[in-house]
Amino acid sequence: MITGANKGLGKETARQLVALGHTVWIGARDEARGRAAADELGARFVQLDVTDDDSVSAALDLVDKEGGLDVLVNNAGIALWALNGPEALQVFDTNAVGVVRVTEAALPVLRRSANPVVVNISSALGSFAANHDPAKPASHVSAIVYGASKSAVSMLTVQYARAVPEVKFNAVEPGYTDTGLGGMDNSAGRPVEVSAGSVVQLAVIGPDGPTGTFTEDGLTLGW
Repeated sequence: MITGANKGLGKETARQLVALGHTVWIGARDEARGRAAADELGARFVQLDVTDDDSVSAALDLVDKEGGLDVLVNNAGIALWALNGPEALQVFDTNAVGVVRVTEAALPVLRRSANPVVVNISSALGSFAANHDPAKPASHVSAIVYGASKSAVSMLTVQYARAVPEVKFNAVEPGYTDTGLGGMDNSAGRPVEVSAGSVVQLAVIGPDGPTGTFTEDGLTLGW
């Protein structure tokens, strides 16, 4: 199941996983857009708003009844740039607290899988190492609230990997990508097909795969 999967990185990740033969649930807030994406890709749709506890609970109940869950991709995220309390709360509620809501609801289902995996979409903008490395693009970008929310995602990955060793948790920086994130012109970013490949790589790891890692293009990214 992929959250926020009716467009952009989430949708392309779903496309690639379907192509590999996986049954994929597209989680989306908007039913019309989510169903359209699922129909286009040959996936399944589940209404899912990561900021709504009831929506999350209902979504995982449906997925559980329809066959269970092996892999969760916490992809849903927003980028709002105004520096004020309401928008900061909205960003953290979606990007960080949303990961907790969905993960906690998914864990009872994941634990029944023979190879349970969680992939969290983080960002180099939330990496202390990347923000202090002049060679990294993240060190030249101001993304105060968004970056902080992604730091939280990375720490959630570390903590869950330690607390729930029977499930593999990994964070990934998918790369600067040509999507509509933040309402910005990201056309200078790389094709979404390339970035989604990094997510898929972690989603399909086997029982001997890693846990508690943060990677970018298959290489370790400093926390």
